[in-house]
Amino acid sequence: MTDTHSPMLSSQTVKKATRDGFGETLVELAKNDTKIVALTADLTSSVRMQAFAETFPDRFFTVGIAEQNMIGIAAGLAMSGFTPFAATYGVFMGRAWDQIRVSVCLNNLNVKLIGTHAGVSVGADGGTAQALEDIAMLRALPNLTIICPADYEETKKAVRAAAQMRGPVYIRLSREESPILTQSHMPFEIGKAQILRQGQDVTIIGCGPLLDEALRAAAFLEKEGISAEVINCHTIKPIDRDTLVASARKTRCVVTVENHQIRGGLGGAVAETLAQRFPVPIEMIGVHDSFGQSGTAEELLQAYELTAPFIVKAVEYVMKRKHSSLFPAVD
Repeated sequence: MTDTHSPMLSSQTVKKATRDGFGETLVELAKNDTKIVALTADLTSSVRMQAFAETFPDRFFTVGIAEQNMIGIAAGLAMSGFTPFAATYGVFMGRAWDQIRVSVCLNNLNVKLIGTHAGVSVGADGGTAQALEDIAMLRALPNLTIICPADYEETKKAVRAAAQMRGPVYIRLSREESPILTQSHMPFEIGKAQILRQGQDVTIIGCGPLLDEALRAAAFLEKEGISAEVINCHTIKPIDRDTLVASARKTRCVVTVENHQIRGGLGGAVAETLAQRFPVPIEMIGVHDSFGQSGTAEELLQAYELTAPFIVKAVEYVMKRKHSSLFPAVD
């Protein structure tokens, strides 16, 4: 567990996209490591690999709209001693799921998968481009580490950490600019959650840029006399069981927040953990068994009830459940 507390958080007025943090860090790493190579499926600019392609043209491969081939090539490069970063939209990882499973994870190869444009906040691209099931379909795969960074700064740390560790990693990134919630000096360790805000009454567990909404909700709740603990669960697999259970023991109720289907994602991982170790009432903020649609990021976050006011409602309800057996879980 890393305890960062809210005073260490940087100003939320500065916004940068997590995918930009990835692109910049990949170039930095490649300058010092000639084994780092990059691949994409006809999305060089969208996944922020254009700087890498210009700086290291001999180490960059674009395979066209052929995600299965991209993963197969990445697997071959990894077997040859390289560290491949293979990037596409998160939703298109599903097109290559079989290759990820058999070629990469089964062989525990050192392939780094980068899925951008995650969640409904992709906006106008619509349901076909919005990754709402990527965590669920990848979380079941053995050997695969899954990271969903909170912001631009944490993405840079996650990319560096992924490059240093051996084995397959999936990093989930967003298209839109989002508030920088962390600072460059804050520690980052794969598998270790961060407490962004201490609390006593309820635990809010989130990942990705949507943590901004969780912190906004916690600030509002404080004015209402409710002390909310906010945890940045940036590593979804392996999940930090110790930190989650310790917080649940203290607050006795939990709300999860994610830009993903509520089934199979962060909420599911948290529920599995607490069901085994310390069962408490849980409410889940996320997409409820539906596909995305076109709209602005702000419109869609509101339409799918992913913003701070809906987190506040979930907190109020889960606290009623904590104190009474008369309030069932909301599906």
